[in-house]
Amino acid sequence: MSLIKSISGIRGTIGGNVGDSLTPIDIVKFTSAYAEWLKMRNSGKHCRVAVGRDARISGEMVNSLVVGSLMGCGIDVLNLGLATTPTVEMAVIHEKTDGGIILTASHNPRHWNALKLLNEKGEFLSDADGRKVLEIAEKNAYTFAEVDKLGVVDEECSFVDEHINRVLKLKYVDVDAISKANFTVAIDCVNSVGGIAIPRLLKALGVSNVIELYTEPTGDFQHNPEPLPENLHEISKVIKSRKADVGFVVDPDVDRLAIVNEDGTMFGEEYTLVACADYVLSHNAGNTVSNLSSTAALRDVTLKYGKEYFASAVGEVNVVAKMKEVNAIVGGEGNGGVILPELHYGRDALVGIALFLSHLAHFGKKCTELRATYPNYFISKNKIELKKSTNPDDVLAELKVRHKNDKVNTIDGLRIDFDDCWVHMRKSNTEPIIRIYAEAKSPEKADELAKRTIGEIQSLI
Repeated sequence: MSLIKSISGIRGTIGGNVGDSLTPIDIVKFTSAYAEWLKMRNSGKHCRVAVGRDARISGEMVNSLVVGSLMGCGIDVLNLGLATTPTVEMAVIHEKTDGGIILTASHNPRHWNALKLLNEKGEFLSDADGRKVLEIAEKNAYTFAEVDKLGVVDEECSFVDEHINRVLKLKYVDVDAISKANFTVAIDCVNSVGGIAIPRLLKALGVSNVIELYTEPTGDFQHNPEPLPENLHEISKVIKSRKADVGFVVDPDVDRLAIVNEDGTMFGEEYTLVACADYVLSHNAGNTVSNLSSTAALRDVTLKYGKEYFASAVGEVNVVAKMKEVNAIVGGEGNGGVILPELHYGRDALVGIALFLSHLAHFGKKCTELRATYPNYFISKNKIELKKSTNPDDVLAELKVRHKNDKVNTIDGLRIDFDDCWVHMRKSNTEPIIRIYAEAKSPEKADELAKRTIGEIQSLI
């Protein structure tokens, strides 16, 4: 069993002992701590929180506990029911709630769930705010309301339609071009809330030929829910056999988007953001942001339009902070996460699908041909286990000294940029390992750089 407490929320496996996994007691505890933080942040105000969940099997149980705990703390609840992560984020903004809780363990397997915590901007909590919630929980420093001051619940189960309507109104989204292209689109929604949102979105975009895989929101994931190539064999076969033009795969909470080409090959999760950003920049040139572990292809595309690319620390909250700092018009992460500030500051697969289909319709050729227009980079992902006595910060500090003549970045671990490749090393906050990401213009060179870096680390420990 596992319970992971971090600044962005509480994630764990269902069942087991209190404090060791995500039990009902833990759910009430951390929800109440979040409610206390909200009340401290909004002194004298009667607060309201939006709550939505993905379709995993434990969702109804967790939702009942979260809603009840918020009411018990004197917080009103906008209960969105089954809703995507970006839908909840948008509901916080447009319904002007004081915060939000998303009940989803994202790409984790079916026996996991989590409480993801949002502020009044519909964004994940900052480091300082997240730590304050954890401190309140640790001290059990929360209070409950008297009977006449309990919170009340409003049920709102149609905000996904409002989300879709706002996507359609974006100046970049060309419904006429998509409709005229007469695309056949295959989708895999892994039996979660994507099955509610994605078919509706495609219909609204004028796509009438949709091949649906796992769109019933049962929470019974039929394959590993992380949208990686090794988990997408079925949709690849379907695309080839039924001659679809493109395939879209989302994770259980629909903030990540993987794209599959017409020949069943992967467009590449790193290139979801690249393609969407290219299309946005072609209409409105501006700065872009992704995290340090994302492909350099976004940098290349941004420079093509005469604008600047910036890298942030890993994590959506860090990407968003950097985007605001440099006034970026599009950004995200290399795991298929697209952030378009004109809609909201959150990764949004619905936005990604609408932008990509608009791009493909204007391009007028096949997915594989669109992918061929972007520079080829390959990322090798590795990790090295450390002895418990080894301080990973000391290891990275020594590597920085060794590479003092190279271009180094230390905002998140250590990244070293060479002429045509880079390597990024980050320590884990939950286990004694260093994660190593290396990118180059061929898989062989990326693997070689990763192995060389692992060798350097081993020589130090």
